[in-house]
Amino acid sequence: MTKPRKKYTAEFKQEIIKLITEQGKTVTEVARSIDVHEGVISRLVKEYKADNQNAFSGKGNLKPEDKELRDLKKKIYDLEEENAILKKAVAIFTRPTK
Repeated sequence: MTKPRKKYTAEFKQEIIKLITEQGKTVTEVARSIDVHEGVISRLVKEYKADNQNAFSGKGNLKPEDKELRDLKKKIYDLEEENAILKKAVAIFTRPTK
């Protein structure tokens, strides 16, 4: 049987990052002291270095630029649908009557 996956809070992840960045501890030292696999800590450090402002936003929460992109894509889709409907309406109303 597999173990259930551990979930860590954003605060816990930030504390791990502080131990490494501010206190100068190594990934191995931190992993042993808090009993978390080194790979998990390495991934957290990599995620933090990639985007420290929006790191650890939580499950299901998008980064602001990703949310904006999703919203803009939705708006484009909606406008294209409206445009298609209007084109059909124009075609119907401009038909010659018998």
